[in-house]
Amino acid sequence: MAAAAGSGGVVKHLVIVQFKEDVTPERLDGLIRGYAGLVDKVPSMKAFHWGTDVSIENMHQGFTHVFESTFESTEGVKEYVYHPAHVEFATDFLGSTEKVLIIDFKPAAVN
Repeated sequence: MAAAAGSGGVVKHLVIVQFKEDVTPERLDGLIRGYAGLVDKVPSMKAFHWGTDVSIENMHQGFTHVFESTFESTEGVKEYVYHPAHVEFATDFLGSTEKVLIIDFKPAAVN
């Protein structure tokens, strides 16, 4: 039923964020564009999507933005984490956040 725990296979990298109150819309736009631009700089990063919380359940605990990156393997995530373009971007990005939650997972379908 569940995917094997090996390092191969698609991995989703979720970054769930609450930005600091003083982050302007222009700054936020620049951060999102910078994040999206990593797809062209980090070979192991295959796709990027983002969005804001639209839940009616009000259980977001202050988190407002979700960023999803797709990799072909856990090795690809490791390459991304240590890639100089990511390191530089992450330093800037994290300086604008109040809270961050990061989860990597392998999507699995229930058969």
